Amino acid sequence: MGAVVTASEPGWVGLFAGLGERQFRRLVGLVRRRGGGAPSGGRPWGLPLEDRVLLVAAYWRTNLTMRQLGPLFGISKSAADRVIDHIAPLLALAPVRRRHPAGTVLIVDGTLVPTRDRSVAASSKNYRYSTNLQVIIDANSRLVVAVGRPLPGSRHDARAYGESGVDQAVKNAPLLGDGGYRGTAALIPHWPRPNRPLTPEQEAENTVHRRARARVEHAFSRMKTYKILRDCRLRGDGVHQAALGIARIHNLALAG
Repeated sequence: MGAVVTASEPGWVGLFAGLGERQFRRLVGLVRRRGGGAPSGGRPWGLPLEDRVLLVAAYWRTNLTMRQLGPLFGISKSAADRVIDHIAPLLALAPVRRRHPAGTVLIVDGTLVPTRDRSVAASSKNYRYSTNLQVIIDANSRLVVAVGRPLPGSRHDARAYGESGVDQAVKNAPLLGDGGYRGTAALIPHWPRPNRPLTPEQEAENTVHRRARARVEHAFSRMKTYKILRDCRLRGDGVHQAALGIARIHNLALAG
């Protein structure tokens, strides 16, 4: 069968990956360095590496089934599934291993991803079975720094912050969070107490804090243009791999 979608046409790259030609070449180069261009040990790949990377981005962007996605790239549904299993882990955002540069400020928040795998999901405040994804971004560059392991959507953010492992990415940097992170290392807004209202200075500090935290909501909004994060059918570690890969593409698109 003939392919309809191919990475050789820049329009498809922009539509599915949201990247320019130069950015997409950098993404393909990363996957190649991580071993994506090597044979998988079974049947040879029917698509060049560029098309395989684009196929994974298209899957995350559209949330199509393999039966729908395969023919767009001129391959069978089983071949499309094999491409995703091989390439998706290679797109993942790398864990933070070094201390952050001086002046770095981080922001943490959790987002609910509707997920059909009940082993990583629970009925949550959006009235759907969802997983709680903890995400940390750099307040200045707005790049995603880390995505925690998925936890049931009923898990409170303060608890999910530590259990997801996302706290390991903070290192030496100050961290901003909302009131849900009380009891963690995050700097949270001032809260009024009985018979002790907030002072004007505290109100002003809360306004600055709230405006800064809005940046992580903007990151969620950009990441959720990939429909896989609106109704994830993947099982096990699939939702985490998808979120890490989308974070990588998100960062490339922002960094230029």
